[in-house]
Amino acid sequence: MLGRLSSSSCKWTLAKCCLVVLCLLGFFLMYYKPDFNFRPSTIHTASLLPCSKGNSTTAPNKNYTSGNHHITWTGYNHTNTIQLRDAYMEPQVLILIWWWPFGYKFNIKGCQLTDDRTLYNKAHAVIIHHNNINRGLTNMPTEPRPRFQKWVWFNMESPANSALIPKLNDLFNLTTTYRLDSDIPVPYGYLAPVESEDKGFELPVKDKLVCWVVSNWNSQFKRVQFYNELKQHISIETYGRAFSHTLNDQEYSKLISSCKFYLSFENSKSRDYITEKLYNPMTMGTVPVVLGPPRTNYEDHIPGHSFIHVDDFSSPKELAERLLYLDQNPDEYTSYFNWRQRFKVKRSYFGQDHAQRSCNYLQMRRDRQTVHDLNKWYWG
Repeated sequence: MLGRLSSSSCKWTLAKCCLVVLCLLGFFLMYYKPDFNFRPSTIHTASLLPCSKGNSTTAPNKNYTSGNHHITWTGYNHTNTIQLRDAYMEPQVLILIWWWPFGYKFNIKGCQLTDDRTLYNKAHAVIIHHNNINRGLTNMPTEPRPRFQKWVWFNMESPANSALIPKLNDLFNLTTTYRLDSDIPVPYGYLAPVESEDKGFELPVKDKLVCWVVSNWNSQFKRVQFYNELKQHISIETYGRAFSHTLNDQEYSKLISSCKFYLSFENSKSRDYITEKLYNPMTMGTVPVVLGPPRTNYEDHIPGHSFIHVDDFSSPKELAERLLYLDQNPDEYTSYFNWRQRFKVKRSYFGQDHAQRSCNYLQMRRDRQTVHDLNKWYWG
């Protein structure tokens, strides 16, 4: 009898303990609110997050068929910048513009942008335009750099047109240039998908065969040497200061649209250095004939059948023969615009896009990094 009472007592005590634990757990779950902060994991971040120096940022989907041409294109992806910024934001990011690039002022969204140098110690980033840096760095910030602050090296000129300054190594934390392997890439232009509200593409009326607008003339430039040979085999309409025939913006747009081909000749050959000389004629319905980095590099930016590369021909004479052939074969000529069924050209805004994407980057990342050998990376 005593044994049965003792067993019952133990069971009752255990039941009371379990009841107390359950009550405490219920109160805990009722009032406890876990503070988890998940960053988005489903958004493609190639256009914002840093790439290893030496590898281009590319889009994962590169194949589409247009007309009779199957175009393989591994292209720069810019479509998710705004989505990424809205998905995860660090507030109160202050960016100091050390110099307005070429005096051009602008504003951005999502961060505070200032040129007030008295706010240096509060700035999360300082954007420094390479063109303004003197060789001795005497016009750079002299106060100690706050631990949280990042210096952003900003340059849109090619290595051939940028002064190499040895003391830049181990000085900057981030790079923003036209190169796709920059920490914050801002190419001169890019392609974006056509949207339902966009007007369909119509080929402009053409009354000129080949055109070229150029101001910076140097007989040592590869583009000048190539032009001097090419003009012996095909008629070229020439404009710009180099030919004492300047154009205003309206005249320029009208001219480019009226040409079947435009000589998109860069002043130097450098990786990813593909400027408005390409994107302007693409926007205006003209086939660009390009001279610059290799074809494969152009195809990092635009579809392979949207342009003609001088390197595809053994001589300027052979190129001229191809252009004359296309002039007489309209179906083949118009195939160079098949990409317009899927894409449209977007131009980057100098300075403003660099600051905006720097803002986006800083809202996403606060980790510390240093560009150890800027000169080797950029100038090689």
